[in-house]
Amino acid sequence: MPKIAAIIPAYNEAENIGGVIREIKEHHPEIKIVVVNDASTDNTEAVVMESGETVLTLAHNLGIGGAVQTGLRYAAENDYDIAIQVDGDGQHIPAEIDKLTDPILAGDADVVIGSRFLGVGNFKSSLSRKLGIRVISLVNSILVGSKTTDNTSGFRAHNKRAIAFLSEHYSQDYPEPVAVIELFRNRFRVMEVPTRMRERERGSSSIGALNSIYYMIKVIMANVIAFSRKPASKEDD
Repeated sequence: MPKIAAIIPAYNEAENIGGVIREIKEHHPEIKIVVVNDASTDNTEAVVMESGETVLTLAHNLGIGGAVQTGLRYAAENDYDIAIQVDGDGQHIPAEIDKLTDPILAGDADVVIGSRFLGVGNFKSSLSRKLGIRVISLVNSILVGSKTTDNTSGFRAHNKRAIAFLSEHYSQDYPEPVAVIELFRNRFRVMEVPTRMRERERGSSSIGALNSIYYMIKVIMANVIAFSRKPASKEDD
């Protein structure tokens, strides 16, 4: 049986993280849950500890990039075959995890991204945010020469080779879309699959509607810079 970990970056998600953990355990009791507590100022750490799952608490807030990379390094150091990134806010649906892992287990992909815009496309969000995601994906599609639809999705799975690479090469700013560029540039097989997602029920998103356009512009700039860099050498992998 493959060794699989669910990496959950969390910052001030005390209201949501318990439900995320329970839902993963309900659908996939075989998966190791690792919550990376990004120096939360609420009770996130206590909630995870009460659940009995592993929590890695960062001394300083590193943001989503640093938190995810911490989880990927844990997966690499502990020899996991697959690492699944799952947000701590409850938007990702653990019942959909098999859609991410099946192509990896079949040997068809190194990284699988759950897309909100394939299949039924039932994800609801503000018009400005949807537009931003679409524009980012269009730019990335042009840069990598392959159609991508949801580069900002944080619901994704990585095989052992991708875990090792991203544990060393992971952007701290706008990590999800930049990671797509880095993965394509270094010849990883990246696949998107349709997955259902839901809106967060409690707490607030780190990206408000008023900041969506600014976020889009910054992400596009970061992606172009990532594309201009040379691929990592084999010695760095």
